[in-house]
Amino acid sequence: MRQVKTLGLLGTGVIGGGWAARALHYGIDVIAADVKPEMQAWIRGAVDNAESALSRLTFAPLPPKGKLTFTTDLLAMAKQADFIQENIPEQLELKQRVLADVSRVAPQDVVIASSTSGLMPTDLQKNMVAPERFLVAHPFNPVYLLPLVELVGGTKTSAAAIEAARRFFTYIGMHALHVRKEVPGHLTDRLQEAIWREILHLVNDGVATTGELDESIIYGPGLRWAGMGTNLIYHLAGGEPGMRHMLRQFGPCLKWPWTKLEAPELTEGLIDKMVDGTQAQAGGRSIRELERLRDDYLVDIQQVLRKYNLGAGATLRGVEKRLYDDAAARAGANNDVPLRLVETQVRPEWVDYNGHMTDSRYLQVFGDATDALFRRVGVDDAYRKSGRAMYTVESHVTHLNEAKALEGLFATTQLLSVDDKRVHLFHHLRRTRDNAVVATCEQIYLHVDTQASKASAMDTQVRSKLEAIRKSHADLATPEQTGRHVGAPRN
Repeated sequence: MRQVKTLGLLGTGVIGGGWAARALHYGIDVIAADVKPEMQAWIRGAVDNAESALSRLTFAPLPPKGKLTFTTDLLAMAKQADFIQENIPEQLELKQRVLADVSRVAPQDVVIASSTSGLMPTDLQKNMVAPERFLVAHPFNPVYLLPLVELVGGTKTSAAAIEAARRFFTYIGMHALHVRKEVPGHLTDRLQEAIWREILHLVNDGVATTGELDESIIYGPGLRWAGMGTNLIYHLAGGEPGMRHMLRQFGPCLKWPWTKLEAPELTEGLIDKMVDGTQAQAGGRSIRELERLRDDYLVDIQQVLRKYNLGAGATLRGVEKRLYDDAAARAGANNDVPLRLVETQVRPEWVDYNGHMTDSRYLQVFGDATDALFRRVGVDDAYRKSGRAMYTVESHVTHLNEAKALEGLFATTQLLSVDDKRVHLFHHLRRTRDNAVVATCEQIYLHVDTQASKASAMDTQVRSKLEAIRKSHADLATPEQTGRHVGAPRN
């Protein structure tokens, strides 16, 4: 299967818009194909709406954003894409027909995946050319923030297609869960459907309102589910003996008639109760307002989970490692003097009340530049796990020009001196549009034995690589701000 540089979307809508936003964010070009021309404006709006949350999800160095194009010619898209994701309505015959048409023109090394939430892959691949490259890749809304994607193969799906899909989705920051046996509804929707049926019964029977039922989740099990699933939580409920004790103690309850497996009849009265209840919960807020609220807390939750390497936070940490490694590889191929290690943009949430980039973000960007340098010479996660690290001793930032929201920036790094324990750096942060220096930062780093909590000599290979960079910078002029104390007059 081929490397994915261009994602083709077969159908747009809410799910297609989410796929586009996520792929573009990670540097993948997107060709969105929909028979309705008006969907071009819609999908561009969906991508723009997702940007605010995506831009806050991680501070790892991202590749340049992908390019979004739109066409009403489904087959033209299929000829150009490296991976095709289908998002058309949940109608079996429609999907079968369109997937078969697309499979006749898409190169046979292009994986074709369906976002279907419940149809079986064996049924969908029935009339396709090269059906072995087809699978279900079922995401969750909002696709651009929720990392789960269920991979389900049909009877003709090859292991190579599953693996190719797993690699691609992992690359764009997702947790690819291989569902080993195809069943209607896959895994997650079956679990969600069970809860949904009970909600409808409880509302229909007048036991609780929609708001009360949501409270029963968000104030209790919902908080636990973000980091641990039901099975591990119930294992904890058994105390030290774990799951075995839990099942023996509470297992008999499973025979009690607490739940109703059949959904209630969807009468107009029940529909009215559901609509009235959810409108009351919305409290006059629009769908867009609620989407922004949802996105904001999903970003924050994932960042908290990242700290503990749990759930979606572990997925985020994994893609960040890949992004940092990729940035280090790019920096390793960069022989500019001084080194140009970081390119970024002033994100809207980085600006202060004056509309300028706030102080803490300067240190963040300079820190990214330093991190890129250290990764280039071998001070990476493995190095730090060995009990050695570089610690900041001093930083001095000088602000020289304005950087406003969405301003393009890049940082250059000059290595002033290095010895067995110390590294002396100087960064220039420049505006991309005019090369003007926005700020400078002088830093001293000390090499530390983290287990002994004291300065120590760095690895000889790291020292040698740093010295080689210093020599290549030896003919550079010493920056005029070097050694400048706070409040010193400016030339």
